[in-house]
Amino acid sequence: MRTVLLFDIDGTLVSTGGAGRRAMVGAFANLHGKDDVFEGTSFAGMTDRAIARHGLRDVMAEITEAEIDRALDAYLALLEIELAKADAYRVLPGVTRLLESIAGAPDVAIGLGTGNVRRGAYAKLARGGIDGAFAFGGFGCDAESRVELLRAGARRGAERLGSTLESCRVVVIGDTPKDVAAAEGIGAPCVAVGTGGYALEELAACGAQHTFATLDDDGVRAALLPDV
Repeated sequence: MRTVLLFDIDGTLVSTGGAGRRAMVGAFANLHGKDDVFEGTSFAGMTDRAIARHGLRDVMAEITEAEIDRALDAYLALLEIELAKADAYRVLPGVTRLLESIAGAPDVAIGLGTGNVRRGAYAKLARGGIDGAFAFGGFGCDAESRVELLRAGARRGAERLGSTLESCRVVVIGDTPKDVAAAEGIGAPCVAVGTGGYALEELAACGAQHTFATLDDDGVRAALLPDV
């Protein structure tokens, strides 16, 4: 069966060593003179637009889409700087080997399903040299909702396979309960990994069909592509 794989980025493919958070905090400090709007807020599983909206609630009474765009532009300008100097950046265990093993598999489209806006997504992957593995995706600039951005990525994957979405198997790979919930929202199974800090038991309890400590574990490829 034709298969669309949608990978989350942060905590699933890479750890940016805090570069994304520093860039978002710096953007709000530059635009609004406040560097504490995200104190106590976890970004795990949130889309970039949702993060920006959350921050703007602290600095203005009426939030417009234009203000969110302005915040994200400031964030992206800082993100590339932060990524370049992030000593703790790393591609997570097993990612490179897994991508190499599934590249070119017949009837398989390998894409992204991420809350990052497109430019930020590819910047994070380029730092680790794995951006070329993903020709398409669903991004935080497609929708603020993780369900809808996954739906956008799944449609693009089906189009690349020359098929309809209804005739494709879609698999979401992520590391947070929000990834699992969004996968369920589009009727797709979720392969969840513990590299983002959530316990495998918690991810399984949320509904993940498969859980692995890392993408280097035995059985990951078979969970993604059982018939290949």
